[in-house]
Amino acid sequence: MSDKPSFLDSLNDALDSVTRFFYPRRCPFCGVGLGKELVCDSCRAALPRCDTQIRGAYYGVVSAPLWYTGPVRKALMDLKFRRRMGGLDLFGSLMAACAKQWYDGAFDAVTWVPVSAKRLRKRGFDQSRLLAASLCVDWHVMPQETLRKVVDNPPQSSLRGTERRRANVLGTYRPVRPEAIRGRRFLLVDDLMTSGATLGECVRVLREAGAADVVCLTLAITPRE
Repeated sequence: MSDKPSFLDSLNDALDSVTRFFYPRRCPFCGVGLGKELVCDSCRAALPRCDTQIRGAYYGVVSAPLWYTGPVRKALMDLKFRRRMGGLDLFGSLMAACAKQWYDGAFDAVTWVPVSAKRLRKRGFDQSRLLAASLCVDWHVMPQETLRKVVDNPPQSSLRGTERRRANVLGTYRPVRPEAIRGRRFLLVDDLMTSGATLGECVRVLREAGAADVVCLTLAITPRE
C-alpha cells in the first residue's frame, strides 16, 4: 500500500487549514489562540488531574481525567450552555486515556447518559453523547444508544442531598432495545459526577435490562467535601 496521501486526505487537510484560518482553535480553558494543539501549555500544566477512582453503592466505580474546579468548570459550562464545542477533541482525548488507564479490557461498548427530549430541543445537542462520540474517535467505533430519558425532571444541580437527587432521577430512564444490551459490558459516559445519583439510576436500568457489567466515566468529578 502506498504511503502517499490520497486525494481525499489532501482535500481534508486543505479544508482543515482553511477552517483553522477563519475559525482559529482556542484553548477551551483560557481562550488563548492555538495552532494544532488542543490545549495551551500553561493550562495543560495546571489542569486539576484526577488520579483516583470514586466508588459508591449505587453506581459502582467512576473515573474521570479531571476535577470539576476552576477552568474545568468554566469549560464545561461553556460547552453545555454557550455551545462552545472547540474543546471536544481535547475532552475526548483525555477521557479515552482515562478509560485506557482504568478500564482497559473491561467493556465491550460505549454508551452515554441521555438528556430528555425537551432538554435536547432547547439546547440543540446532548453533551454526553458528544463526549462519548469524541472519545470513540481514535477507537474507530460508534457509541451505542442504550437509554432514553422519558421524564424531564428538575436539574440535579437545583437539589441538595444525595437522597433528594436519587428520588429526582428514579424512573426517568428506559432501556432502548434490551436485546442489544443483554450480556454486554458498557462504559457509561457522562459530563460530570457530583452525587452519583444520575449514574446510579442509569447503571440500575442497564443492569435490569441485562447488561453484564457497567463502569462509569465522566469528564470531571466534583471534589469530595
